[in-house]
Amino acid sequence: MSPVSPVRAAGCVLWRHAPAGAPAGAPGPYICLVHRPKYDDWSHPKGKLKRAETLLAAALREVLEETGHHCTPGPLLDTIHYEAQGRPKEVTYWAAEATTGTFTPNSEVDRLLWLPPDRARAQLTQPRDRLLVDALLASLHATE
Repeated sequence: MSPVSPVRAAGCVLWRHAPAGAPAGAPGPYICLVHRPKYDDWSHPKGKLKRAETLLAAALREVLEETGHHCTPGPLLDTIHYEAQGRPKEVTYWAAEATTGTFTPNSEVDRLLWLPPDRARAQLTQPRDRLLVDALLASLHATE
């Protein structure tokens, strides 16, 4: 019996600079989290690849679909492996800076939050997603 091939998905840890008037202790970055009512969870924007779609193209498409924001991709962060609905799943993430856009709630994502890293970590449902916040911060510090 051959092993089940993993479901492939991609996403971004979407971030932006701190908004004007942000508290002095939270200069940025602010990280975007999405709430998915189907799972009642908070996560980074992500989704399954379409046929013949590259990982990066899928990640950027999912960010736009789930958040309404365009973004500029940055460094590759990590590929997370876990089981979902009885199948192995692997999700590859990039750091991505939000550029333009406006969030509109929909059936897939009904809420969106922009939070400083410590609050983003606390809000994320899955511990594996919290590791991506650290990977984002390390990638941003490496480019300073």
